[in-house]
Amino acid sequence: MAVLCFFFPISGQAAEASGDGFQAGPFIIDHVTDSYGWHICGDGDKSVTIPLPIILIDGGRPVVFMSGKFHHGHAAYKGYALGWGDQKGSIVKLADDYTGHLEEGGNYAVDHVCKWNISITKNVCALFISLILIAWIFLSVAKQYKQRPNQAPRGMQALVEPVIVFLQDEVIHPSLGKNADKYAPYLLTLFFFILLNNLMGLIPIFPGGANLTGNIAVTGILALITFFITTFSAGKEYWVDIFNTPGVPWWLKLPAPIMPFVELIGIFTKPFVLMVRLFANITAGHIIVLGFISLIFIFGQMAPALGYGVSVVSIFFYIFMGCLELLVAFIQAFVFTLLSAIYIGMACGHEESTELVK
Repeated sequence: MAVLCFFFPISGQAAEASGDGFQAGPFIIDHVTDSYGWHICGDGDKSVTIPLPIILIDGGRPVVFMSGKFHHGHAAYKGYALGWGDQKGSIVKLADDYTGHLEEGGNYAVDHVCKWNISITKNVCALFISLILIAWIFLSVAKQYKQRPNQAPRGMQALVEPVIVFLQDEVIHPSLGKNADKYAPYLLTLFFFILLNNLMGLIPIFPGGANLTGNIAVTGILALITFFITTFSAGKEYWVDIFNTPGVPWWLKLPAPIMPFVELIGIFTKPFVLMVRLFANITAGHIIVLGFISLIFIFGQMAPALGYGVSVVSIFFYIFMGCLELLVAFIQAFVFTLLSAIYIGMACGHEESTELVK
């Protein structure tokens, strides 16, 4: 239980110190959502957090300072503070340039919400870390190929090459045919980016712990890229099949264009499904794990001995869910890449992609 208290910023003493006791809902939401600092361990004012840059453009002038000035949301700096209530998650400008402690429940007048907020949040920092790791992995692998041509792979090369060969042989070439080499760089980058961030999200300590692929903005951008590539790579046959679907009775096309409408809607639902599937699966796994951890402190508030007793069961299910999430991390990266390859292959007119969908 002491180990869990280190990884998760809550303790039985801290829960008892608060008036309302331990609140599982806010605890879980705080862990799966983004933040302006990277929490390491501890709770409240005693927590250890890596401050991240706050970058605002307010009134036409740049405002830059570190998130540590907010003191975990309990202080204002030069009139700027973390929003509360309906404005939670944003940065607000108070009516004056007050700097100092914010009393809980205090009546502070908000002048406006900072709309131009380009701060480096936890997820943005995690994105930079993952990009650096991916660049380091593949540049080192490329260097090994140049230094040791036509030799058996070893080290990082031996780890990455079988995955690339599998994706090329089982996903990219069957889906794209002659266009495989053109889209392989994007699809391979997509797979390793999703996989790496899925795995990083399972590590409870820095530099892991960020829920990047469980952020719908990130999954939405990935789906949007696939949508644009699919749309702008589409040939004439692709659009003809949408508005004049072969094998469909004429009365479903004219006079009421039912099938063309369904096919047109399908263009937008495909990337939407990509976005929601990855977001929902990754976020749901984190929520379930945090739910099991929360049970320890919920029962611990009733009686410390009960909390320790429940912790045995919770830790067992935590380990089980951790193994399941590890499997899901690979499956979701594969499924996102596979469906992207199929959609692009269909747009390019590759027949096998159509057969895979059927």
